[in-house]
Amino acid sequence: MTEPSGETAPEAPEDGEQDAVEQDAAGREDAAPSSGAAEPAETPEAAETSEGAETSEAADGAEPSKDAAPELSEAQAELAAQRELRARIEARKAEKSGPVESGGKLSGTAADLLAAVRAVEGGSASGGAFYAPAPEPPRAPRPPETTVRPAAPAAPPAPTAGALAGVREVLARGGAPETLAGQAAAVLGEQAAEALTEDPWRLLAVTGVRPEQADGFARALLGGACGPDDPRRAVALTVWLLDRAALQGHTALTLDEVAAGLARHEVPDPEKAVETAVSEGAVLVFQEEEPEEAEPEDAEEGEPSEAAVAGDEGPAEPPLLGLDRYALAEESLADGLARLVRTVTAEEWDGGELERAVGGHGLVLHTGGEAARAEPLALAAAARERGLRVLVTVHDAERVGAEDRAAGTTVPLAALLSGTAGPGRDEEGALALDLLVVLDAPQLDVETAAMLVEALPDGCRLVLGGDPEVLGSAGPGAVFADALAARVCPRVASRRPDPGPLGELVSGIGIGELNQVEAPGKEVVIVPVRDAGEAVHRTVQLVADSVPRAFGLSPEQTRVITVGHGGSAGTRALNTALKQRLNPGPGRFGGYDPGDRVAYAPATGRTVTGTVLGADAEGLRLSTGEGEVVVPKERVESALRHGWALTAHQAAGGRWPAVVVVLPGDAAPGLSRPWVYTAFGRAERHLSVVHGVDQALPRSVAEVLAPARTTRLRPLLIGLLATPDEE
Repeated sequence: MTEPSGETAPEAPEDGEQDAVEQDAAGREDAAPSSGAAEPAETPEAAETSEGAETSEAADGAEPSKDAAPELSEAQAELAAQRELRARIEARKAEKSGPVESGGKLSGTAADLLAAVRAVEGGSASGGAFYAPAPEPPRAPRPPETTVRPAAPAAPPAPTAGALAGVREVLARGGAPETLAGQAAAVLGEQAAEALTEDPWRLLAVTGVRPEQADGFARALLGGACGPDDPRRAVALTVWLLDRAALQGHTALTLDEVAAGLARHEVPDPEKAVETAVSEGAVLVFQEEEPEEAEPEDAEEGEPSEAAVAGDEGPAEPPLLGLDRYALAEESLADGLARLVRTVTAEEWDGGELERAVGGHGLVLHTGGEAARAEPLALAAAARERGLRVLVTVHDAERVGAEDRAAGTTVPLAALLSGTAGPGRDEEGALALDLLVVLDAPQLDVETAAMLVEALPDGCRLVLGGDPEVLGSAGPGAVFADALAARVCPRVASRRPDPGPLGELVSGIGIGELNQVEAPGKEVVIVPVRDAGEAVHRTVQLVADSVPRAFGLSPEQTRVITVGHGGSAGTRALNTALKQRLNPGPGRFGGYDPGDRVAYAPATGRTVTGTVLGADAEGLRLSTGEGEVVVPKERVESALRHGWALTAHQAAGGRWPAVVVVLPGDAAPGLSRPWVYTAFGRAERHLSVVHGVDQALPRSVAEVLAPARTTRLRPLLIGLLATPDEE
């Protein structure tokens, strides 16, 4: 493999290049505890998962430049939507048995937890009562006649001037930046000033505020009346630890992990702190009973299960702590998937393995690489010929072709959920569909998946398709991986390989092998570099000159992928250099000029790429795959980045004719097999690897897997669907 022809010799790097990857964790603590702790190390890959979360610079010693509540308005609107959805779910469940008074009609885990909380409050029991296992019986199928669908919620009102003034006054008394007032009021509501006065540690709910800053704020307000053992501090820190874990994909943590995280922040009695947080309802505790998994459909009759061969049932699952928003989302998703499985009318469909599976089941999982995407698309076309109402949805709007966009047969997932694309809805809010095919399913976080499944009508078939080797969702949860692991529905694995040298290279990475491939058409090119300065120089040269000359592609058709935002060759440094070369300008619109490539984070974990069109009184106007988007001027600084260079999490789900993957020496700690697989797999025709990590690249492919995510969806699905219906 050789470099593209015509490249000039690299320039020497500038002095002062950083030697280590800068962690992109603005507003988050720099601690790097051991793996598996409640407060995982901030690796570059982990930092990628918190896209859109950098809404406050106060944590780095600089005050945010904006003081307006709308900075979090879109995120708050999404949260309000989720809360309304969950409220309707709970209302639907309550309709079956009438109102629950004082826990009198609660059963299973909920009743035991309530009893344990009251016992602790009354002094008749210790916190150990929280940890007793109490398996919950399988839930009954949801009757179709009680189905309730969520309506699109209105955005929450902006905080009033009086609320903002009150919060500013409290922040000033506590020595905190008054510019946090907008965010605090948006998160804590109209009574934010009173809430902060009563419990100063609630400032941790504001994105970017660290525990030591909240401690200082509390000391300034409370004086000697507070200390490390203050119960309010324990509760706020417990919630903060779980919020941080969600940024790395977890929906829950073990009690031991949370206790270890509290101990690192000098909480004197971590176990008591956990009990306090549970008793006050700030967090939930779960003791999942590990159900017996269903036998694989292809198992021979009389063949012993893996558990039987092992000879024992294994250790009991440890108790978990979680936040109600993720707990409700996982339970809602599990209930919704079970509903689809139980309400579909099985039919015999002609065709291949995928068509036959979808004909007979409400939920089918399809796995494979890029070439395998043709199979669910063919399934959708065949289903339309049967007269069914069919829709395909994808993660990245740029992957919707012009013909499909015009016909409305394929739509971006975000547009489907927002109602700006896709079919109409019935009087209950259900999508008018008989079959929904979701591509890029590994990119589904648990809250998005729950909202999607809840919007599907009874009897609708759902196909979740994607490549299980790519990086998981940027948000919390492991929806696709958990559904595969639960083994409660048909799983169809494509045998269609990705073609050419790029397909051969990426397929090898998927099994842990970084192979040299023959690339006569320069499909794969390795560009060795000595340091980060040279990596930036060669990257700009590739995008602006070498790739366009060799392949006839414009710079707009090439995407750069690197490990993190920070560092001497992260997205910030690369985008600065690429803008100077490709679209120089004064940045007269908040640092941006018309023609700039940008990455916009409308919500945490979601990135939309586009091009700047201009600006007006409302904000910055972008052209994106989802149409024209206006970024409010107060959100430009916090939610927008230049987008010639992306992280692998931002790029997941997308594909471009040419991709340049930048791996300077300081990127080695952020590499893993899924990261390399995802980054290299974004290229359609050409891949250039700016390579400065030596043996760290093959070693990461062979040995470094993605950290496991702690979630509850798999056992929930097994409990609902792996046991026969008692009807």
